Amino acid sequence: MRGRRLSAAGQVFSAALLAASLLASAAVGAVHAQSYPSRPIKMIVPFPPGGADVMARLIAERMSAALGQPIVVENRPGGGGGTVGAKAVAAADPDGYTLLFTSPGPLTTSAAIYRNLDYDPIKSFVPVATIAASPFLLVLHPAVPAGSVAELIAHAIRVD
Repeated sequence: MRGRRLSAAGQVFSAALLAASLLASAAVGAVHAQSYPSRPIKMIVPFPPGGADVMARLIAERMSAALGQPIVVENRPGGGGGTVGAKAVAAADPDGYTLLFTSPGPLTTSAAIYRNLDYDPIKSFVPVATIAASPFLLVLHPAVPAGSVAELIAHAIRVD
């Protein structure tokens, strides 16, 4: 199990380095004389402390060591499903110094359920790296007479 965790940590670190290199090339653009990063980077987590920010802080620590600049993790909870933090990043200068560390929610679910997000989930962000993946489960109380999604749907639409 320990080997698996170390392997996963290595993959996360590799993804973080890839993210940093992609951001560097995007931030420098046509001005090749600049070096990225030349100042601290802000990583916004649109959720309260104690959840997603734990991984963000681990990634930030490794990226900071690799890039030679501090990476400050800032929690920006509030709004529906992370929209406050996403809006802050969308409104920031597009210079690679403000990153959004998030689950897909503020970019997918929020766009589907809120009419006015104050940002465009497609145009306001550029995906850089997948840092982690986690499975989702659909579970039911044992008394529900369904053993598959199809049976659950049939049960849900059945009119008694």
